[in-house]
Amino acid sequence: MIAADNKKLVQQVYTDSANRSGTTFADNLAEDAVWIVTGQYSWSHAFRGRDAIQNGLMGHFRSLFETRPRTVAFNFIAEGDHVVVEARGDNVTREGLRYDQQYCMVWRIEGGRIKEIKEYCDSALVERVLGPFPEERKLAAAE
Repeated sequence: MIAADNKKLVQQVYTDSANRSGTTFADNLAEDAVWIVTGQYSWSHAFRGRDAIQNGLMGHFRSLFETRPRTVAFNFIAEGDHVVVEARGDNVTREGLRYDQQYCMVWRIEGGRIKEIKEYCDSALVERVLGPFPEERKLAAAE
């Protein structure tokens, strides 16, 4: 039953995102959660803690768009405390550039709380459209 509950939670996060509404993610994010942006580019970093995720990573990401960013999931695979999601972004930056990212996200849910997210995406698209991640935001997130 845990895998089914975890899948339902993550599906609701993406339903909120697809509708550009809702608070499921924020309401279920553990204080000590970690979001790992994988790879070897300027956005690659382990954002540790609720504040680092909400204000560091997501705060900067959201600031690049006029409207709340939208990501639509189309495949969910759940086993134990992990949920793997394939998703696509559907966004336009403040500068009018399309940001239609493709994601594979690995979520770990513990006790009904989001504890870890590993993000896999097209890093070249991130850098080309969104630009480098500000180092000062990484440093602030590390404090």
